[in-house]
Amino acid sequence: MTDPPATEPPATDWVPSDEPVTAVPVDDWSHSTEARDPRDPHDAPYADGATSGPVDRRGRPIVDTPVPPRTARRRRRRRGRGFKVVLVLLILSLPFLGAFGWFVYQLDPPGSPGKQVAVTIKPGWGVGNIGDELARDHVIGSSLAFKLYAAATGSRHFEAGKYTLHEDLGVRPAIDVLKRGPKIVVQTLALPPGLTIKQIADRVGNLPGRNAAAFLQLAQSGVVRSRYSPPGNNSLEGLTYPDTYSFAPTDDDTTILKTIVAHFDAAAATAGIDAPPAGITPYQAVVVASLVQREAGVAEDRAPIAAVVYNRLKLGMPLQIDATLLYARGDASSAPTNADKKIQSPYNTYLNKGLPPTPIATVTPESLAAALHPANVPYLYYVVIDKSGKSAFATTLAEHNQNVAEARAKGLL
Repeated sequence: MTDPPATEPPATDWVPSDEPVTAVPVDDWSHSTEARDPRDPHDAPYADGATSGPVDRRGRPIVDTPVPPRTARRRRRRRGRGFKVVLVLLILSLPFLGAFGWFVYQLDPPGSPGKQVAVTIKPGWGVGNIGDELARDHVIGSSLAFKLYAAATGSRHFEAGKYTLHEDLGVRPAIDVLKRGPKIVVQTLALPPGLTIKQIADRVGNLPGRNAAAFLQLAQSGVVRSRYSPPGNNSLEGLTYPDTYSFAPTDDDTTILKTIVAHFDAAAATAGIDAPPAGITPYQAVVVASLVQREAGVAEDRAPIAAVVYNRLKLGMPLQIDATLLYARGDASSAPTNADKKIQSPYNTYLNKGLPPTPIATVTPESLAAALHPANVPYLYYVVIDKSGKSAFATTLAEHNQNVAEARAKGLL
């Protein structure tokens, strides 16, 4: 008896596929393998009853697969690291952003400019000097910003003169004004130390439209006086300050003279001339300072030379200072001669004891300081002993003669 044939499985259209098969819970009807009736809306795989939608090669609906928890944590870590990098970059950029903002503010400050300011740019000034002056006058807020912007725009040369600007103007507008040039072109008067009033008059006379003789006459008239001018003495010799000055062509000689005298008065007061050594007046201290100015070849000789002057005055000895002979002669182009020692003049300190009647030159604050604080030494003599101008000092005549012989052997006398 033959066994009945086994029931063969129904034919199917299934074919192998490389698509991964996603397991679904058996209680999820939307993924059930049971046959569905497309006419039954309750048997539809989609909530709205539609039977169409994305399917895989096997005809099954495609559903989103939940992201494994580990992958989600990785994504969160990557997002966290990216945020930290952005934060660090932001922090590092803050100083640069702040500097840029500061610079932009300095170029064009907000608000309206302040009151009008007159600024004088002196000859020979560079961008740094001009920036410092504008900052002092509150035209700009920063000299550094001025220099940076000038360098960036190639604005390196500005004409000397007087400019009209405003406070809180800003770097960019200030440079625009400077580029247009000054309203008033200045005249420059350079007065180095050691000049006489006549030499100063000659320099004034070299300026356009000015006259040396007229200026010298004004300086000797008594119209302009120093606070240290003695009664009955109208000379301003030695009572002007050595410096470089700027004047407008419209400034008259009186303005020039008052300016250089006022500068001297201020410098002398700062040096302490109102408290001179015992036995001399402030004016006499200026006289001593002028002798030191013309005789000292190096800075360290100022105080010892002042001591020689005071020591000789105390002993009643004539000063015998060659610089006074040159002043009396009216010509300092060559060394004094034995004939010059016979010149009949109150400035000849070989013939006359005591100080000359006036200073013989303009002086620096250093020479004033030496006259007010002489060295505590017993020296009575000095002579140049080195090509640098250094002097050799002596207390006795015998020592001095030895120094003189050495100076002559070196060709210095």
